[in-house]
Amino acid sequence: MPSVRDLIAGVLAVDPSAPAVEAKGQWRTWGDIYSRMAALTVLYEQLGLGDGSRVALFMRNRFEPYAALFSIVATDRCLVTVNPFYPEATLVADITALKPPVVVAEAQDWDRPGIREAVANIGAAGILLTGDDKEPARLIAGLESIVGPDLRRTAPDIIIEMLTSGTTGKPKRVPLTRGAFQYSFDSALSYEKGREANDAPRLRAGVGILHAPLSHIGGLWGAINTVASGRANCLIERFNVAEWRDAVVRHRPKVAGAPPAALRMIFDAKVPKEDLASLAGLISGTAPVDPNLVQAFWDTYGIPIMSTYGATEFAGAVAGWSIGDFKAHWERKRGAAGRIQRGVQARIVNADTGEDLPFGQEGVLELKSGQLQDPTNWLRTTDRAVLDDEGFIWIRGRADNAIIRGGFKVHPDDVVKAIEAHPAVREAAVVGIKDLRLGEVPAAAIILKAGAEQPSEAELTAFLKERLLPYQVPTRWKFVDDVPRTTSLKPALPALRELLSEAEAA
Repeated sequence: MPSVRDLIAGVLAVDPSAPAVEAKGQWRTWGDIYSRMAALTVLYEQLGLGDGSRVALFMRNRFEPYAALFSIVATDRCLVTVNPFYPEATLVADITALKPPVVVAEAQDWDRPGIREAVANIGAAGILLTGDDKEPARLIAGLESIVGPDLRRTAPDIIIEMLTSGTTGKPKRVPLTRGAFQYSFDSALSYEKGREANDAPRLRAGVGILHAPLSHIGGLWGAINTVASGRANCLIERFNVAEWRDAVVRHRPKVAGAPPAALRMIFDAKVPKEDLASLAGLISGTAPVDPNLVQAFWDTYGIPIMSTYGATEFAGAVAGWSIGDFKAHWERKRGAAGRIQRGVQARIVNADTGEDLPFGQEGVLELKSGQLQDPTNWLRTTDRAVLDDEGFIWIRGRADNAIIRGGFKVHPDDVVKAIEAHPAVREAAVVGIKDLRLGEVPAAAIILKAGAEQPSEAELTAFLKERLLPYQVPTRWKFVDDVPRTTSLKPALPALRELLSEAEAA
């Protein structure tokens, strides 16, 4: 199959005047993307940044950063992702630790306190994305050259240094090799009707809707895949139901995406069935989807929810549902995260002994695949899972975030599932908070469905005692309008733990 780089270059050359990206209601062409890439490439070369050079980019779901990312991944340089939604102090610390030779950003981010100073202090160059068609990019005054003596200038064979979402703790950097990313890209084609491994670059009908943040592996992977496939994209800077619904109504996509939290918002908003009539399926990743919500979408809209399972470390998904699999197997495989992808091996092992477990038994998931950093050895994940003899996998929750309550192990995902079975609950999140007597106890934040009456703590406790063991039932509750979230809309557990701990102290 052609490389991702060659596919992107080929697509850009097919018809430069054709529409490629809609952002903020304005259409830009494939030629507009190419002009940004060309302008940035001139500056990279002027700075002496050749193959393998690291380029840090502030990743926003807007046209200029969107085009800029292709100037890096499609020219054999290394994209170092920077999440602009972090506070300035975090970004300054990130830039200081990363030591990239160049930082690329829009004026909105260059004007934030401390950012220019951080780049100057490490001796890196700075590039401004101007938004001007005549001069799309230029060097920042005072940051026109690379002078730092200890900058990390190159990362050979690394296509992306991806920042994880930081759901359970401090985000970390994961280097994705070109080979692993290409393998993931090729494997994913098995799910897409009408695309073959040896397809020549061409433009395809349809418009993708990209609201997953480019700073997250799902959004970045989606952007690269959409361009390499020759499809146009509609960019949504941050997910909201109204803008997403409007994009679906205007562009009539056959497939769109939404993480579990967004799916709940869409369903709770009672979006009319006719507005979603074009959709043959909805792809959902980042976290397991409640099978009751999947069933509700199917019953209400006739739309399959095609869950995927993956991680930054996997360079994308390793399992997922296709529309065909959903229609054929959902009733028998309800709740599965999908089927293990072609080219990926999976097994379930005992967490303590490493012993292989039989199909149908819960343990810790291990994977082997060409899209992993080490394709020759088994990679132990942090997920509890069940695998069957047809390759379908059920993700039961994380194995590494258990709450130890007086010596008893409580898995938050099991508690969340039980709370969300209550008819008044739209979403729940559970963490462990400190307890002087027991060490830790489970605490829950609860979002109610629109118009639902808030149940009492006594009612919830009684409801959960019918579904959980006594030590699994939360001892602390807080009803909230929303929980702290990562940019991919997953609950941010450190911030949630702080919130619930403060509520207990109060």
